[in-house]
Amino acid sequence: MILRLAFLLIALALPARAEEIVLGLSQDQVAITATFDGSDILIFGAVRREAPPPEAPPLEVIVTVSGPLAPATVRRKERRAGIWVNTEVFEVDAAPSFYAVATTGPLEEILTATEDLRHAVSIPRAIRAVGNRVSGAGDYVAALLRIRSAEGLYRYEEGAVDLERETLFRTALTLPADLVEGNYTTRIFLTRGGAVVDRYETVIGVQKVGIERWLYNFAQQQAALYGLMALALAVLAGWAASLAFAGWRR
Repeated sequence: MILRLAFLLIALALPARAEEIVLGLSQDQVAITATFDGSDILIFGAVRREAPPPEAPPLEVIVTVSGPLAPATVRRKERRAGIWVNTEVFEVDAAPSFYAVATTGPLEEILTATEDLRHAVSIPRAIRAVGNRVSGAGDYVAALLRIRSAEGLYRYEEGAVDLERETLFRTALTLPADLVEGNYTTRIFLTRGGAVVDRYETVIGVQKVGIERWLYNFAQQQAALYGLMALALAVLAGWAASLAFAGWRR
């Protein structure tokens, strides 16, 4: 009892956070159907305070959305005897299938390198390559970032967060059509002078529904039967196409 009272007194003595995030999402679930071509997620919120905000430095907002983590393989190709061949392979421990960063300003100006290292906000920090012994690991991580950025899976949207009177903020992020199922972690950071003053985290669930879900489960649970069915459908489609072509020639 005395120990609990001591903990309570310590908690009451701690200062309350000066600024806290109150968040909202336009949707917390994304359904992948046969006609799914992407989805726009509206992320909005407010900053709750016990006192007026300080005049300087200004408040900044960073929003990140990260897809499920999975290992990734990066291969180096070289031309030998006129043929492109794989010469080295690098295994990334875990990389997000999708990662987007939206901010109120240039990321390097509103977040220090120390805070980026602590919270893994930028895309390179979100890619985990710890434990690899291959020399030049940074080059492989940069190559993975470049490839997925070109595919629209990794992106920075600096200036995409609207912040009004250092109180209300909003941004819209587009999720691509080729989403991986799983939980998409959404994080919001408030920063002043490059330091994080508060953070909030929530999850957006992405899953297949309808015929997409049935086909996925069928392929996972009855792989052999699924393969036979796919082969039969391919044969049937080829036969129907040949009949149509023969009829057209007549």
